[in-house]
Amino acid sequence: MHSEPVLLIVAHGSRDPRHAATVHALVRRVSALRPGLRVETGFLDFNVPSVPGVLQSLAAEGVRDVVALPLLLTRAFHAKADIPAVLRAAPPGLRVRQADVLGPSPLLTGALERRLREAGLSPADKSSTGVVLASAGSSDPEAIAVIAAIAREWRHTGWCAVRPAFASASLPRTEDAVHELRALGCARIAVAPYVIAPGRLPDRIAEGALAAGADLLADVLGPAPELASLVLHRYAAASSGRRFAAA
Repeated sequence: MHSEPVLLIVAHGSRDPRHAATVHALVRRVSALRPGLRVETGFLDFNVPSVPGVLQSLAAEGVRDVVALPLLLTRAFHAKADIPAVLRAAPPGLRVRQADVLGPSPLLTGALERRLREAGLSPADKSSTGVVLASAGSSDPEAIAVIAAIAREWRHTGWCAVRPAFASASLPRTEDAVHELRALGCARIAVAPYVIAPGRLPDRIAEGALAAGADLLADVLGPAPELASLVLHRYAAASSGRRFAAA
């Protein structure tokens, strides 16, 4: 009898306990959407279980097929290098496909808007509001270009303006983008963290928003229903493919 591949959600991991708690909350939401699907969680660093540990356990159970989904918003170093390396080291007989990263996707911008509404932004205020799309940052030019493209496209949905910002590795910082939007004449400035879970870099985004006098700071994306749906979309696409990261 054919069974679906196990979904292994691969999270970065963090010393900040809020990170793992948020990942587990998202995984619970994914499982609630697909009760019959086996969903496992593995971390690259800091937290347990580790990705290699989960793969070893699955192989020992006799599982044959796994879809490993990076809990990442852009294709940067983790998606291109260290995750594929970990998956290639999977035990013999365990076939592992690496799904695409989550972003970009209209579901993510939908989740960003959900968080802004929850933070108090009225739909009537959209046209007079400038938004800082604040990501963790990366030294990968492809990842930076993707964030800039998302900001440009999101601007055309009715905002006064949208500017990208980065908590590390790239410029501008959140506070610089807030000042730029203020200089453009936007009546209010909202900061929308384009990050999944709390931690050091999201805290840096919040500090920049506060220091620059932003009017509104949204929460991280966290276990938003849009993210849970997107995880399952990426899983379905990878499940229907034929290429494996390890054989």
